[in-house]
Amino acid sequence: MSDNAYAKTGVNVDIEAEASRLMHEASKKSFENRKGKIGEVIAPFDDFAALKMVAAGNLPKDTYFSVGFDTAGTKVEIAERVGTYNTIAYDLFAMVCDDALLRGGEPVLVGTTLDVKSLGNDDTKLAIVRQLAEGYVAAAKEANVAIINGEIAQMGSLLNGYGDFPFHWGAACVWFAKKENILTGNEIKAGDAVVMLREKGFRCNGWTLVRKIFQTAHGDSWHTLAHNGSTLGELALTPSIIYSRFVVGLHGGFDTKGTVPLHGVAHITGGGIPEKMGRVLRRTGLGARLTDLFEPPDITAYCQRLGGVSDYDAYGTWNMGQGMALITDNPDKVLAEAKAQGMEAKLAGVITKEPGITLVSRGIEMSGKELQFEA
Repeated sequence: MSDNAYAKTGVNVDIEAEASRLMHEASKKSFENRKGKIGEVIAPFDDFAALKMVAAGNLPKDTYFSVGFDTAGTKVEIAERVGTYNTIAYDLFAMVCDDALLRGGEPVLVGTTLDVKSLGNDDTKLAIVRQLAEGYVAAAKEANVAIINGEIAQMGSLLNGYGDFPFHWGAACVWFAKKENILTGNEIKAGDAVVMLREKGFRCNGWTLVRKIFQTAHGDSWHTLAHNGSTLGELALTPSIIYSRFVVGLHGGFDTKGTVPLHGVAHITGGGIPEKMGRVLRRTGLGARLTDLFEPPDITAYCQRLGGVSDYDAYGTWNMGQGMALITDNPDKVLAEAKAQGMEAKLAGVITKEPGITLVSRGIEMSGKELQFEA
């Protein structure tokens, strides 16, 4: 079929079918993550186009579920530049699964859409798909979700990017929660502690600014520049930490008891601490004072310095080393659980009666000084 009219346009359905098979085989390995739990995948027969479903007939009346959508954004370009594709699934799953935690939900099922320019007419690009599939399995296990379905589409001239395998990867996540675990924002009280979970990279936000800074300073091949024992590209590609399993263990899942029920969760992505903490607190009219944040990762500090980005702009664009904020009245237990599970965490601050976000900067411009943001 490789010489038919459709294949000559760059869309080879045989290669696409093989790519789909590779991703299907990877997704099947994730079914084990939900075995015996809500979201256990039932497949009457084995085929990538087969019916896959979840039994939902005996759910309690106090069951809630929702679905969220997100993508790995333009961080995929970094994978394209570096030529390493087995970590980008961590970024995708961190974005779509960790958002479920904001409302006290347990991420359960994920479906993805992989849009590529072309898979070509031979098996060359399948080596990249195998790397994507490798990360698919690992990220799903980290998030404790099953990949119930996926789609691959060859977009041709509608999709462009760096190199000869530009792609876009998006996902949907279905999450479940018991009514008692739902977080509305009203649970947060003045005096609650804010425990921050550390992030070692940029996650998936602020990449337009990152790329512009590196491109302006170092040219189109900026990703090859040696830096801190690695390259700028490899450091920029640092995969996002997935917090889902840890936070669900703390707060409680759909059918599991937690160890430390939380009052609020902020996922520090686009808009940084001011936007994400502000969004969580907006309903209450409360604020936060954050005096002991993690230092930004070296790659972030380097980018900030190189681009002359102010601390205000840096904290309003990037996570600056904070991946998730947990609001709790029992910070000691949260910190003990984090230590036991190898999750880097620290007591960063407190919820205040006064609105607004005040933080002590760890940026390169005003380190040690207070920055104030409206909630």
